[in-house]
Amino acid sequence: MKIQAIKLCWVVVSDLEQAIKFYQECLGLQLKEWNKEFGWAEFEGYEGGGRLGVSQANEYTPLSAGSNAVVALNVEDIEKAKEDCQKKGVTCVGDVIEVPGQVKLLTCRDQDGNWFQLAQPLF
Repeated sequence: MKIQAIKLCWVVVSDLEQAIKFYQECLGLQLKEWNKEFGWAEFEGYEGGGRLGVSQANEYTPLSAGSNAVVALNVEDIEKAKEDCQKKGVTCVGDVIEVPGQVKLLTCRDQDGNWFQLAQPLF
């Protein structure tokens, strides 16, 4: 088997409408799809790339809200992104860490406790 590409990562949330607001207003992602019937939304960054899927917790998904994927979201300036997130009530965990010459990272959580990272590539 050979994986061709990674196009989607997804998380489970307890309140899809609240999550849509969080990912749009707090993180600035673009809502690209919202299927209320199936409890599903997809987001993209403003430069495209892979998508973040957000699923309403339901009886068909064996995952509970806040227990799954860690998604990395690229930003241009991680210190500014951290400041913006904190002003909007985003939970930032710890300090910005740097892998010299590679990336700066900041770990955060959404309203359900799903982990995500802000990443500033340094190359």
